[in-house]
Amino acid sequence: MSWVVHPTGIYPSKLFFQPYGLQTSIRWVYTQPMFYEQTKRAMDLAISLVALVILSPVFIVVAIAIFLQDGGSPLYSHKRVGLKRQEFTFYKFRSMVKNADAILYSNRELYEKMRSGTNKVKDDFRVTKIGKFIRKYSIDELPQLFNVLSGLMSFVGPRALRPDELKKYEAENPQETPYLDKVLSVKPGITGYWQVSGRSKIPFDKRIRMEAEYAGIKSIKFDIIIILKTPLAVLRAEGAC
Repeated sequence: MSWVVHPTGIYPSKLFFQPYGLQTSIRWVYTQPMFYEQTKRAMDLAISLVALVILSPVFIVVAIAIFLQDGGSPLYSHKRVGLKRQEFTFYKFRSMVKNADAILYSNRELYEKMRSGTNKVKDDFRVTKIGKFIRKYSIDELPQLFNVLSGLMSFVGPRALRPDELKKYEAENPQETPYLDKVLSVKPGITGYWQVSGRSKIPFDKRIRMEAEYAGIKSIKFDIIIILKTPLAVLRAEGAC
């Protein structure tokens, strides 16, 4: 076995690796679980509280714009699968027509497109004009800050899966269950490895592998790099649709 000298000690080289997709010279080492979880939660609380205060005018403007568009609720809530496969209520700004879910489940062709890969359909006719804009710049994700504040999500983590999406993918790809188990061993996040690496341009199976890799790293440094890469990914609207 080869060894690597690190400022914090000497470690087996197999603990050091370069995460796929992030071009950086930093190499990661596993963090002690308790330190990682405590630090990550502290970061989540600080980021969500500061962001909610600073972005409160954005919340108000977007909520009013969505309501004036069709008189519907500005918020969209749906069940997602979180830590240890527990379902929770997930919030977003509504970017689609009021009956978007009813249309999805009644339109088999649309449903198959939606569940065939990235969980998004290019030029989805259900997306409103305002919805296109807030999706492009990920403004629709902002209400998830309340999920982070409550502890159901983390600021950085895998993309939250829909229950039906998880069930279908697992039934059709049983060999992927170990990767899904790894993904679901951590809290889902608003941003993450997949989001800063191309989002919808990345096939669903590759996304699961990437997020399983993230879940195994448990590095505050890695989380910080993802956070720092997020604004540029948002401004570029990489993989948004």
